[in-house]
Amino acid sequence: MSSQKSVERKRGNRLGFWFFRTAARFTGLRGAYGLLYFVCLYYFLVDRGLVIESLPYIKRRFPEKGRFGQLFTLYLLFVSQGKCLVDRFAVAAGYEGIKIDIVGYEKARELIASSEKGMILLTAHIGSWQVAMSALKKFDRHVHVMMRPEDNEAVKDALNLDSESERVRVILTSGALGGVIEALKAIDSGDLVTVMGDRPYDFPAVDARFMGGEVSFPYGAFTLASAAKCPVLVLLSAKVDIDRYVVDVSNVIYPEAVQGARKKDAVKDSVQQYANLLENYVTEHPLQWFVFRNIWK
Repeated sequence: MSSQKSVERKRGNRLGFWFFRTAARFTGLRGAYGLLYFVCLYYFLVDRGLVIESLPYIKRRFPEKGRFGQLFTLYLLFVSQGKCLVDRFAVAAGYEGIKIDIVGYEKARELIASSEKGMILLTAHIGSWQVAMSALKKFDRHVHVMMRPEDNEAVKDALNLDSESERVRVILTSGALGGVIEALKAIDSGDLVTVMGDRPYDFPAVDARFMGGEVSFPYGAFTLASAAKCPVLVLLSAKVDIDRYVVDVSNVIYPEAVQGARKKDAVKDSVQQYANLLENYVTEHPLQWFVFRNIWK
């Protein structure tokens, strides 16, 4: 396992989740937010690898800032992610004080209601995943989250996934054909399948133009949609105030169901559409995209 992967897993372990959950429980959201400034300062000063891997995004997004300004913006990005983590646990614990505005709700609701099948929700490490999932309850469909085994246990335990009270289920990518068979069954049953689309990890990927450079994006969501003959609904969230989030489901990508030589071009076109949408969203919400690695080639 690479050192980068090892560090990422350490930051997502049970101890980290326990800390944020406990802080939110005993100090409230604002109190937990206050603690974040000290916790994030520790990571900023001690975790040199994290800072080095995270700076390329900050430099591309904020080229006008000097060295000090970029470092301070990176620190604020760490704090922003911490606030989203606190909000995740608050929502999972039943806190109802967070308001969620769903952009494109009527269009998405009609699309889902008019289809006998389900569809794919393509999201990213932006905003709060748990808050976005809570917003999906309005669509009255079960949601299946495709997740790597190494991400599963701490996240699943902390966020109550697969519990009887939740309509969210986990599909492990270590299953048959990377969880594809289970995902296809869920879509055929009318359910929604959520896939992260901004990090390839070890999955097949293609390059796309993104923020002035070439970045590898996984294309599994689009080949899955092509096989299931269903659309891909892009879902992006952002924290826009202390107690308010925006969840955007206004964009739909329709992958072409083609074979042979055209398949590669069709997949690449779909990935580029997603990359363009993500870039526009990151431009609008720069401190909500948590990409703590150098993804540019």
